[in-house]
Amino acid sequence: MKTLINNATVVLPGETLKTSVLVDGTKIVDIDAARQTAADEVVDAGGCYLLPGVIDDQVHFREPGLTHKEDLRHASRACAKGGVTTFLEMPNTVPNAVTQELLEQKLALGARHSLVNYGFYIGATPHNANLLKSASRTPGIKIFIGSSTGDLLVDEQDALERIFAETTLPLCAHCEDESTIRANRAAIGDTSDVRDHSRIRDVRAAVVATSRAIDLAVRHGHRFHVLHVSTGMEANALLDSSHRGLITAEACPHHLFFNVDDYDRLGTLVQMNPSLKSRQDNQQLWQALLDGRIQVIAAHRDPHTWEEKQAPYPKSPSGLPAVENSLALMLDQVNRGHCTIEQVVHWMSDAPARVWDIVDKGRIQVGYDADLVLVDMNRSATIVNEQQEAKCKWSPWNGTTLQGWPVRTWVMGHTVFADGKFDESRRGSEALFDHHRGSYWASV
Repeated sequence: MKTLINNATVVLPGETLKTSVLVDGTKIVDIDAARQTAADEVVDAGGCYLLPGVIDDQVHFREPGLTHKEDLRHASRACAKGGVTTFLEMPNTVPNAVTQELLEQKLALGARHSLVNYGFYIGATPHNANLLKSASRTPGIKIFIGSSTGDLLVDEQDALERIFAETTLPLCAHCEDESTIRANRAAIGDTSDVRDHSRIRDVRAAVVATSRAIDLAVRHGHRFHVLHVSTGMEANALLDSSHRGLITAEACPHHLFFNVDDYDRLGTLVQMNPSLKSRQDNQQLWQALLDGRIQVIAAHRDPHTWEEKQAPYPKSPSGLPAVENSLALMLDQVNRGHCTIEQVVHWMSDAPARVWDIVDKGRIQVGYDADLVLVDMNRSATIVNEQQEAKCKWSPWNGTTLQGWPVRTWVMGHTVFADGKFDESRRGSEALFDHHRGSYWASV
């Protein structure tokens, strides 16, 4: 099927201009095609921007084993609605995806249930380095240097040294120092105040673990991605120019927009790991994005049911849903003058494709996959719990009005969301990393 998208303002590599884009099957085949070009569908996108689809490199979609919280069908619908055409999902499902066999089971679930492109990380344990050496069909290895579920906590130095020294896939990590967390918890004692969550998982816990991981990556020459940076001090640790090209990092909307002052208003709804930090940390993370120390924005969608989140602290679980609103949150910032739409495209599409060597995605360019999102920068809408595609049906941004929203999403040339409706006739759009990997990472 051929689709001609006319009159959009298109964010291209290196320039933004009003032009046309021709899609044939799954690929972008022409830019600035003639308006009279024959096509099966002609889309008049006047007044809208056409962007490459968002690549979200950190989500928790809970399938298998925790589908009362979320599942791939609901989560991928949320992706399609939010302009996310590719997700990379974490291994702490049940069972933990720590072997090739368990990874293959998740890939089969993606083929059956996902509306968008998908990839699944394999998880590191203290004892599976040999298995990680031969892992395939995965973007990389996830390490939990801090509390996690099952056998995924890896905080012993010998185990970390072996993973960084002996494996070859890109590594990423949740960086919070477990010994610091335990000491803080002991010092604070029993507490039911959710604000203590940020005192237990404090700035030191994040900085110690991130600095430790960076040291491992530099000494072993191993590509490493710092997940969900939450502090300005971590951003400063990324400043060393010797890390460029080897160390990359990401920020998440909740660490950009929420801080410890929001506990009084939102309570356990904004309890997360890593925890919220100060308003100054918000500002420093923004600056790190703007100056390139942090390259990627990811939703870190980590949903729990409303009832689970209403439990009194510390019984309440950490995490929140975000993927269907993450692009709109950033487009709203464009409208407020805090960043440009080209920067948003870099942080949410181009850079993650390069960090994870995702071939032919992340840009609007001839020969690239037709993963596209049309956004109306003038559209204002309010986030409402009941209207969320998330299975848990809540958002910490409930009641927030944003200007700038996705209105149509294509995955591999196929419309999966338009005019508030989904087309679920095709699933399992593409399992990434089935074929060759790119070699893009040094260009981030």
